Amino acid sequence: MEDLLSQLYAQVLDPSIPPLSEEHQQRLQQCSIDENSPGTILCDFQSLLDFLHPNGTQVSGRNNVFPLKLLPEINSRLSHPIQTNLKRPQQKSYPYINGLYLLLRASGLSQVKRKGKKQILVLDETVLQSWTNLNPTERYFTLLEAWMIFGNEEILGERYDLMGNLFKCVQFWSRLPENGFSIAKYSDQKEFSYSPGLYNIALLDLFGFLSVESGQPEAGQGWRITHLHPLPFGDAMVRFLFTLCGKKDFTWESQGKVNVTFGELQPHFQPFFPEWKNNLVLTNNEFTDGIYVFKVSLEKAWRRIAIPANFELEGLSDSILDAFDFDHDHLHQFIYKDRLGRRGQISHPYCDELPSTAEVCVGELPLQPGDRMIFLFDFGDHWEFDMQLEEIQPPNAKIKMPQILKRYGEAPSQYWDEEEDWEEDEDWDGDDE
Repeated sequence: MEDLLSQLYAQVLDPSIPPLSEEHQQRLQQCSIDENSPGTILCDFQSLLDFLHPNGTQVSGRNNVFPLKLLPEINSRLSHPIQTNLKRPQQKSYPYINGLYLLLRASGLSQVKRKGKKQILVLDETVLQSWTNLNPTERYFTLLEAWMIFGNEEILGERYDLMGNLFKCVQFWSRLPENGFSIAKYSDQKEFSYSPGLYNIALLDLFGFLSVESGQPEAGQGWRITHLHPLPFGDAMVRFLFTLCGKKDFTWESQGKVNVTFGELQPHFQPFFPEWKNNLVLTNNEFTDGIYVFKVSLEKAWRRIAIPANFELEGLSDSILDAFDFDHDHLHQFIYKDRLGRRGQISHPYCDELPSTAEVCVGELPLQPGDRMIFLFDFGDHWEFDMQLEEIQPPNAKIKMPQILKRYGEAPSQYWDEEEDWEEDEDWDGDDE
């Protein structure tokens, strides 16, 4: 993955962004970070934290974003409230809210938990205490890492994008003129919806990289951008980030790992920002002992399976295939969402991806009761089993092996019936008319 991204940076990002000069280094060294400088990111992020209900805030069931009824109030609390002229705006219609939500999830300060049939966004009190102990500089770079390293469009309910936010923002900056972009009409800003994305435009503004001028929205239209102007601090930051990404030995060590660690950029930025001494500490995913009860569905059939936490996912795979009378002679993969809302996957030992299902135990999965994941079997026929973790029962010495607790419905046939298809061919007389 890292090698592929390095190749993409080399191919797509030409040397149109000059290296960091002494003048740019001075800009970074002279920058003082507080709630409203170099941008309003800390102020607005705190406004979002203050808005969230202490007992949790209900979010949409599918993409886990804020519902329509909450958006106007959140928007009114921000330093950059925007105007829309839409009948039913969604969260993505408010790019500043969308960007802040990305940081809220990617920072690990919040998690989505299921309560009955509802999805509730809750703050992690332990992580929130760690956040409270950070100074403004440390908070600023925590959010910068959440954005550039861990943030991805899949957190916002969009499809996974391999490029990542840093790549898209640097690419956008490379074609940004010194005097910025003047945008005469809506059609001229359409390209920014795709690259770097309007939420990235909003975050570039919030972090103090550029300034955004807005206009009155037309009927049936959303946020109207009239001008984008790069700021000196943003130019220095992007040049420095571009220089880092251009190094052959530079990779995001934490990206893609189950347990997230902040502070990866600290050795590079600390000479300019000596106030950056501490980092946000997350509660890492740990082994949870017990008996895991999954409801596994395929088409109209389902099976309820209980399995001890110390079984590897290879054992869970075998249990599912046995429960549906499937052969075991194909590759498989478990796909889930981690605590940040990112897609995670654990694959068959014969696949190139790590970790493998022979290395991860059921009790190490970052799942809570009510969470779902997908068991993908046979990459050719693409059998997709829906799995829901119904409960985690206390450890039980009597249950040492996986058990099928209940069966419902007849499982589909794994392979097509050659004899049946041959009989159908014999019945055909060759005349389609």
